Amino acid sequence: MSSLVQSVDWLAIAPPTVAAVVGLVVLVADLFLTEARKPLLGWIAVGGLAAATLMLLPLLDADRSTFCLVGDTKVCSYTADRFTLVIQLLVLGGALLSALLSVTALKDSGKRLPEGEYWFLFLSSAAGAALLPASRDLATLVVALEVASLPAFALVGLRHGDRRSSEAALKFFLSSVTATAVSLLGISFVYAATGTLHLTRVAERIQDVDGQLATLAQTGVVLTLVGFAFKTAAVPFHFWVPDTYVGAPLPIAAYLSVIGKAVGFSGLILVTVVALPSYADAWAPALAVLAALTMTVGNVGALRQQSTRAYSAVRLLAWSSVGQAGYLLVPIAAAGYADDPEKSVGSTLAYALMYGAVNLGAFAVAALVGRAHRLNRVADYRGLYAASPLTALLMGFFLLCLAGLPPGVIGLFAKVTVFAAAVDAGLGWLAVVMAVNVVIALVYYLRWTALLFRAPEGEAAAHRLPAPLTAALALTGVLGVALSGAPQLVLRFTETGLF
Repeated sequence: MSSLVQSVDWLAIAPPTVAAVVGLVVLVADLFLTEARKPLLGWIAVGGLAAATLMLLPLLDADRSTFCLVGDTKVCSYTADRFTLVIQLLVLGGALLSALLSVTALKDSGKRLPEGEYWFLFLSSAAGAALLPASRDLATLVVALEVASLPAFALVGLRHGDRRSSEAALKFFLSSVTATAVSLLGISFVYAATGTLHLTRVAERIQDVDGQLATLAQTGVVLTLVGFAFKTAAVPFHFWVPDTYVGAPLPIAAYLSVIGKAVGFSGLILVTVVALPSYADAWAPALAVLAALTMTVGNVGALRQQSTRAYSAVRLLAWSSVGQAGYLLVPIAAAGYADDPEKSVGSTLAYALMYGAVNLGAFAVAALVGRAHRLNRVADYRGLYAASPLTALLMGFFLLCLAGLPPGVIGLFAKVTVFAAAVDAGLGWLAVVMAVNVVIALVYYLRWTALLFRAPEGEAAAHRLPAPLTAALALTGVLGVALSGAPQLVLRFTETGLF
């Protein structure tokens, strides 16, 4: 009789496991540390995320799977392939940068943010986000999605005595729970129609669904996609984004803008390209329309932000992130039409890596300016070059990367890659919509960039750079400049062995 005991490949599951274990260490250590020594928890979390990121190195040249079916070892629940590693690098690297921003934010909060709870929730969410791209069955996918999402709700509303924070958390929670419920209903329909949760088996069986169950399967596909569309902040499921980003502590807004999107997009890719390729004629046009709507609404929303409005800098970055989500959706939609869906998915991953690095850099500068200007308006960035030349140059570089203009070559390269994916798939109309949106985005990115170098109104305020913020700015700046010098490295990293 064959054994039912499964062996566990501990090296394959090491990245999310290390993050989860360090989260538990922080939770226990919080009980024994005095108030004066609580900042140590932040450095433990930073060290843990760095260790989790380094655990990706032994997996670079491997394609490992674990938690496989005893009867068929090719059908597994966890796979560490190239696709998984790219998303885990984005998630854990992004979480590490957000943690560096958090160390300063917690110190400045005046005890309004409880450190033990903050770091435990942060690491728990990062562990769930790192687990999700490796998930190869629908049950693990949903569990990972909720482990990543539930702590994020609490982090948004964790600041004591802040009504904006509580309101933002409530909006985020109610809309996200609704989307999760819709997804779960869709997944249950898919399971009822196919009798399996493993993605590869769903892909095989859903093509030959019995006639009586075909409608159930189709409904399940639509409902599942609706849930993941919310997680990616695609229009019309984006309404929670601006208020949530403004109400959340700034490092959590940065975390949601990159890691939250990585979770949604990796889940969407796994469900569409891996589990439901036979339904491409249904989900590909839907995602193409969603991409066009999302980039247009996001960029127009960013364009309408008034520079003197309170928190307008964070709101502009929030609307900008919605617009960027539209660009990220383009290659996924193209995968449904393309002969080589792996190449299209690689374009999304390349764009996500570029966006993650420079967007976190922009949030790092916003965190710095927010220390001196509590309302963090776009107008507060006027004359930043006079006060802090290097910070202003970095912010200008990050904004030009997001706009896709030189010297932000990596941003231009990523946009060209997405254009190429749309054109190769025969989605010329979507490429035209994207071109129009890139022009719209140029207006508000260049307007903000120009403001950095204008003469300040009154005396320029000095911005003191704490060590963690310096580290975050240095890391994102070096990464952005290095990738602008050799952008082909990103495509080479994301183009092969995705599935």
